[in-house]
Amino acid sequence: MASVKEHKSHDMGLHQEVLTGRTQQVFFNPEESENFLYNDAYDVDFNKRTSIDVEKLNCIEVNSKIKDLMKQGYGTIVLKNPGAKHSLGVGILNKLNLIIEGSLGYFGVGSIDGPVVRISGRVGWSCAENMMAGKVVIEKNAGSCFGAAIRGGDLICKGSVGARSGIDMKGGTIMIGGNAGAFTGFMMQRGRIVILGDVGPNLGDSLYDGTIFVGGKIESLGADAVEAEMTDLDVDWLKRKLKVAEIDKKINFSKMTKIVSGKKLWNYDNLEPTERKGAI
Repeated sequence: MASVKEHKSHDMGLHQEVLTGRTQQVFFNPEESENFLYNDAYDVDFNKRTSIDVEKLNCIEVNSKIKDLMKQGYGTIVLKNPGAKHSLGVGILNKLNLIIEGSLGYFGVGSIDGPVVRISGRVGWSCAENMMAGKVVIEKNAGSCFGAAIRGGDLICKGSVGARSGIDMKGGTIMIGGNAGAFTGFMMQRGRIVILGDVGPNLGDSLYDGTIFVGGKIESLGADAVEAEMTDLDVDWLKRKLKVAEIDKKINFSKMTKIVSGKKLWNYDNLEPTERKGAI
C-alpha cells in the first residue's frame, strides 16, 4: 500500500502515525453502504416538516419531542422560541434538518452524528461538543469551547467565537467568519480550523496535529505551534470549503497564515530537561 507521504493529503496535514499494539485502519465494504447508519436510525422524509414551541418546555422534553417526531418520519423540525435554553438538540444520531429560530444556551446540539442544523441566533459555551458528522451553521456569535472535541463534520460560525474554540479537536472542520479568542486550537489532534478574522494569544497551544488557517492577525502562537507555507492545495481546499460554509466574504487565500504542529511535543518524554523548557 502506498505511503501517506506519497499522497496529496500528506501536504494538507493528514499524516500517518504508528500506535504500538493498535491500528487506526478502518475497512469498508462498498456492498454494505446501506448499513452506514445506526441500527435504530429512523427513516425520515425531509419534505415532511413540523415545529416545536420550546418556550414552556425544558431541554429533556424538547429532545424527547424531537426523537418522537423523527419516529413519525419528520425530516425537518423547527424549534421556535428557544430562549437560549441549554442542551437543546443533543444526541441526534440521525439524518435530520433541524432549524432553530433564535439562540441557544450552553452545550447546544452536542454529540450529534448526521443532522444539518441551522441556528439563526447565537450559541453559548461548548456548542456542538463531540460532534461526529453533519453540518451546523450559526448565523451570529458563539461562546467559549466552540466545537470542543469534535470528530467530524462541518461546524460553522459566521460571527466571532470565544476562547478555547476547537479544544481537543479530533477531526472535522471548524470555520469562523469573524474573530477567535485565546487558546483556539488548544491540544488539537486532528482536523482543520479556518479563522477569517483575527485570533487571540496562544493559538494552537500544545498542537499535536491538524492545521489552522488565519486570515487576520495572530496575537501570539502557543507551545509547539509554528507557521508553515501555504500551498496551492491549501488554497483550493479553502475555496471549496468556504462555499460549504456559506460565508460571503472576499478573501485573498494566498495571504492567509497556515499554522501546524512543530512536533517537539510528540516525543516529550524523551527530551532532555533543557529541551522540555524550549518545547513548552
